[in-house]
Amino acid sequence: MNLELGDGCITDPRVTLGQLSGRRLETATLRIGPSAYLRSGTVIYAGSVIGSHLQTGHNVVIREQNEIGDHVSIWNNTTVDYGCVIGSRVKLHTNVYVAQFTIIEDDVFMAPGVTIANDPHPGCAFSAQCMRGPHIKQGAQIGVNVTILPFVTIGERALIGAGSVVTRDVPADVVVVGNPARIVRTIDQLRCHTGHTDKPYQERVS
Repeated sequence: MNLELGDGCITDPRVTLGQLSGRRLETATLRIGPSAYLRSGTVIYAGSVIGSHLQTGHNVVIREQNEIGDHVSIWNNTTVDYGCVIGSRVKLHTNVYVAQFTIIEDDVFMAPGVTIANDPHPGCAFSAQCMRGPHIKQGAQIGVNVTILPFVTIGERALIGAGSVVTRDVPADVVVVGNPARIVRTIDQLRCHTGHTDKPYQERVS
């Protein structure tokens, strides 16, 4: 295992870098860019490439063969399984599970308890060949305790309401809620009830 750790990285006690996987890898090098802050209990496996300014909460697990951009925050008890692609400025809150082969583009936010699935036929002899996580596009906002099923694409800047189960593709700039999640309005139809702004997300709407 080779570790390439950028300048200015801070690691708390009980951080494990370069944990070896039981899977065969083409490379066992772990690359983490400068200015990371890794809190105690973090485990990052060998074989991933991570950009600058990564921040982790306690007990975060990042598996092998992941590509992660800059300024990514991953908070307590969250797992990023292997083979994912995560963009820059992504925030994964506490108790989030990101399944293998998921794509998360820039500026996505996931609230606590989001669960991502990647296996359309659990227990099938061919399930390993069929696995693919969802594709979550730039700026999407995912609410508390949302479940996202395999093969789903969530469009740019879409807002997924708390507790929703996303079973099919979601267009850009819409709000979806429920199980199964359904479109209830567009982002530009939202109104803020706190008085701080008239229209939330107005800077995100194309």
